[in-house]
Amino acid sequence: MSTLEIRNLQVSVNTDEGMVEILKGVDLTIESGQTHAIMGPNGSGKSTLAYSIAGHPKYTITGGTVTLDGADVLDMTVDERAKAGLFLAMQYPVEVPGVSVSNFLRTAATALRGEAPKLRTWVGEVKEAMEALNMDPAFATRNVNEGFSGGEKKRHEIMQLELLKPKMAILDETDSGLDVDALRIVSEGVNRAKAANNLGVILITHYTRILRYIKPDFVHVFANGRIVEQGGAELAEKLEANGYADYVSK
Repeated sequence: MSTLEIRNLQVSVNTDEGMVEILKGVDLTIESGQTHAIMGPNGSGKSTLAYSIAGHPKYTITGGTVTLDGADVLDMTVDERAKAGLFLAMQYPVEVPGVSVSNFLRTAATALRGEAPKLRTWVGEVKEAMEALNMDPAFATRNVNEGFSGGEKKRHEIMQLELLKPKMAILDETDSGLDVDALRIVSEGVNRAKAANNLGVILITHYTRILRYIKPDFVHVFANGRIVEQGGAELAEKLEANGYADYVSK
């Protein structure tokens, strides 16, 4: 069992007008095997939460703590956070020209495991993950995210999730840009990873459509840099019906 604890997290970003506070005291606890959906309007701080936990240099932590199994996440470098068991699936995955998908994945697995996976075993793992995500085997020879469609980028992110086996996964709008079939396939991949590794999941989304496939244990409404309401899956249906207008002024 693992626990990710976020306490009174305050985060600012530097703009042309100076430092602007984005997160204004966020409290959240995620346990292994739980799925927490983070919902809210644009600009409410959802992605800031994700990238702050992952260690993006754009964001300045001005207060609060983030711990994983008692270890201070905010004191770790980005690669140390990944080795500790944190995983971020980005809304807009970056291209890595000149690095093939297969080399990228094996290098990442080597860094996390402390030794290179045995080649024969690793090839089987990658093949199985690709088949489960309906990916052409030739995909492994392509450069990371270079020329990928939106659906291919998201499938590649979930393939990483399944192969690297983190403790906690933060999925930042994984459903954006996906058609119905791709959404189902990607969601099934998240569910497989969760079941196989007792994964804790923070699922950031605007819409309930992905929550029809990935069932949340908890739903948190973000507005103005804070969590303003919490509940179960029924809260997501309320948001789908009524929108966020009631929360924006809170």
